[in-house]
Amino acid sequence: MRLRLFPLLTAGLLVCAGPARAAPPAGPEPEAKPPAPEIVLANHRAVYDLSLAEGGGTRSVESARGRIVIDFRGDACRGYTMQTRQVTELSSGETGARLSDMRSTTFEGGQGREFRFKTTTLTNNKPAAPVDGTASEQGDALTVKLRGGPKPFTVEGPVLFPSEHMRRLIEAARAGQSTLAVKVFDGSDDGKKVYDTFAVIGHAATGPAPASDSTRDKPLRDGSLATMPHWPVRLSYYTEGAGERTPIYTLGFDLYENGVSGALKLDYGDFAILGDMTALDIDAKAGRPDREAGKGCTP
Repeated sequence: MRLRLFPLLTAGLLVCAGPARAAPPAGPEPEAKPPAPEIVLANHRAVYDLSLAEGGGTRSVESARGRIVIDFRGDACRGYTMQTRQVTELSSGETGARLSDMRSTTFEGGQGREFRFKTTTLTNNKPAAPVDGTASEQGDALTVKLRGGPKPFTVEGPVLFPSEHMRRLIEAARAGQSTLAVKVFDGSDDGKKVYDTFAVIGHAATGPAPASDSTRDKPLRDGSLATMPHWPVRLSYYTEGAGERTPIYTLGFDLYENGVSGALKLDYGDFAILGDMTALDIDAKAGRPDREAGKGCTP
């Protein structure tokens, strides 16, 4: 939601039919609102156990289990590295069991202008061709190069990479915006897709989740995150430039001010998977502004 700024009307001086009166002394000026603290994405390792959401979709999947492990390191000076492993087993009476093991490593430049990605996938222990490439911002466009693939291709921008997208979501949430629509490239699938995304951002909350949810995301109920502001986000991914309005999938999560996510829900339409955080390790010393160390680099 865009905020409109209206000009302030300044009262003029009243002139009486007689000697001019001195203007009353001006009252104290209101204190300037302190700037919001800079966004510093936490260096962390998070583990989520996966299960099938109740009553979701057409139930084409009868059971689901697995795990996601995310290791996020870096800062806005040197860039961000993220290693992800997702193992998922889906079971259906019609197609049987399907085991997927995906490993991904990405690097994103601190200014959000370059991105490197590599993904390997095993499906029922059979390897698929790896996806390995780079993407770079070229003015208002994005150029993607895939190793061993066709010639580079370019799409119109602006296009955000994942860490910059996360920062933009936090900025929008802090500002009280209820929606954010941007293009995103994360190197997923075959590395050839840019997504239109649309995020719906709820109201800020602090403190632990209600007691009814006490079995989920236990690592988020202790320490600094127990009182950290967070927002419920529903982020939908669409085919870039297509007229369809049905999302490819939708990701629901609680977005914390330091970039950590809880209450995961991956909705694929026919079924949905929940992610329950079972472990969280945060490196409190990493990711701080380097200017604190006299290096002159800011987050």
